[in-house]
Amino acid sequence: MLILVRVWLPDRPGALGQVASRIGAVRGDVLGIEILEVGGGRVIDELVVKLDDPALVDLLITEVGAVDGVSVEHVRPIADDRTDPNLNALQLGAALAQCPAAEQLEILCRGIAAVADASWSVVLHQDQVLASVGDPPEPAWLSAFLEGSTHLVPGQTFAAGGDTGPSDMLWAQLPRHQLSLAAGRIDRPVHERERIRFHLLSKVVDALLDPASITPAG
Repeated sequence: MLILVRVWLPDRPGALGQVASRIGAVRGDVLGIEILEVGGGRVIDELVVKLDDPALVDLLITEVGAVDGVSVEHVRPIADDRTDPNLNALQLGAALAQCPAAEQLEILCRGIAAVADASWSVVLHQDQVLASVGDPPEPAWLSAFLEGSTHLVPGQTFAAGGDTGPSDMLWAQLPRHQLSLAAGRIDRPVHERERIRFHLLSKVVDALLDPASITPAG
């Protein structure tokens, strides 16, 4: 099986190597690493790990957590064919550039949900939903939040301190088309790299959308 392991490590030489060694001790194989956030003397990494036996997940968590200064934020199984979030972002850009205008908003919603690994996503014009995936919050609440969030700094997380917004949500404005994008999840917080990726992707999306795609849902 494949699992995603999010870990908080001290920002010191050798810390990641120690974690990898503990994973290897339970016959786990690290297939991928993404650095989600660095700062305050710590690093948050997301590891893609292959395990031969699902029964070893609890032992893996125990072993990794035993490394000095390391804590496990989240562990969950993933599909064998899961695509890297950066590849998902490129695939979304390519799909928007090639598809008919009438399909762009639906493709956009599915794409940003995949990039953000989110349980819901939505495209809004003011408080009107143009397309959505999953079960987003009420449009009026979302619209009010997005309208009031323009002063928040893209790429910062709620956990980092300061007024940076919900830790389980990503959002961006598309000023060229006067639209807003939002995505969220309920099982783990969003980190710095994810916010930066979402913010940069929104700029690409704003340039690629055809004005003819901006029509009400349904």
